[in-house]
Amino acid sequence: MIGWQSKGFWSPDESRTPEQVAADRPSIFGGEFTWPLLVVRQSAVETNIATMAAFCRRHGLDFAPHAKTTMAPALLEAQLRAGAWGMTVATPNQALVLRRLGIERVLIANEILDPSALRWLAAESSAGWEVYFQVDSVIGVTAAAATGGPLRVLAELGHADGRTGVRTLDELETVARAAADAPGVELVGLAGYEGQLPDQAGVDEFLDRLVEGFERLTKAGLLPPRPIVTAGGSAWFDRVADRLGGIGSRARLILRSGASVTHDDGFYRERTPFVRVPDEGPLTAALEIWAQVLSAPEPGLAIVGMGKRDAPFDEGLPVPWEIRSGDGSVRAADGLRVSKMNDHHTYLDVDGAEVVPGDLIRFGISHPCTAFDKWRDIPMVDDERRVVDVLHTYL
Repeated sequence: MIGWQSKGFWSPDESRTPEQVAADRPSIFGGEFTWPLLVVRQSAVETNIATMAAFCRRHGLDFAPHAKTTMAPALLEAQLRAGAWGMTVATPNQALVLRRLGIERVLIANEILDPSALRWLAAESSAGWEVYFQVDSVIGVTAAAATGGPLRVLAELGHADGRTGVRTLDELETVARAAADAPGVELVGLAGYEGQLPDQAGVDEFLDRLVEGFERLTKAGLLPPRPIVTAGGSAWFDRVADRLGGIGSRARLILRSGASVTHDDGFYRERTPFVRVPDEGPLTAALEIWAQVLSAPEPGLAIVGMGKRDAPFDEGLPVPWEIRSGDGSVRAADGLRVSKMNDHHTYLDVDGAEVVPGDLIRFGISHPCTAFDKWRDIPMVDDERRVVDVLHTYL
């Protein structure tokens, strides 16, 4: 139910279902919402989903977008309808949510060591659920085998100073052999993640090592016919298509890019592969936060009622795009820049712009993953900012 407990919705006296809210198609400026308010633009989401589906088809990739970005059932279902092979998650808890939502195929992009989670995964797998997870240690393989299975795993290759994944091909083969030999464990392929590497040369080198690992494990007889090979954050998926494409006839290539569904106006706007290959895109920022100017206490400064509890700040600060005055007139937010944020306040440097208390500012965000985790109920709006749906999110 949408009511007093739903941030951004102004419903002090009654609760309604999302369907009831959407049926009225209220404007976010009509008094049924308060500030700050995160919204998702429907047209941008639909375009982004179609763009990524077309990219994967052109390059012979299956798509398992990372659900952690949104954890919003309606958006996950839209990606599956567009042809996604499955969904990726980061944790057993997220896998549990997707299982309860009825997602039939899930890839957990981490090693699982918790015995309780492993027992549950084995039981659900035995019941017919198609679930996979990564292993990067013999300890991880042993923990999986202790359940009796059946469990499907991918040996994970990493890189120096990166996150998880073995660092050498010798270690990769050791883990793969352990998985291939373990009772109740099925080695189905290998995985990697290139998103933390700083430049194309480093990304290409890592992806080439992933291919080398595939060839080595194939030659050793450790992989099944047409194994899974999976990689791909949201910054380098063009290089994944390029460097892994050569093994596409012998492996199922799965891309895991998650942020593409909403894109952003900061981190991914600058790093999207479609900057390098514009003919393949583009993606459009679908998230925006509307917040109100609370104070203009001194020249060159305005304080906005939005803070770290409302907007992401870990990969760049919000970007002001538009000013909406009390009379409904709109103008570009030229001369405004976010300088810092507190829990509930944002500091705007004002240079040549005119803002007064009560004005609304439309902000773009940077890094969608840490926007969705701050809002449980999010209006989806058309291009006139009328609500057409309400998204619910899970942690």
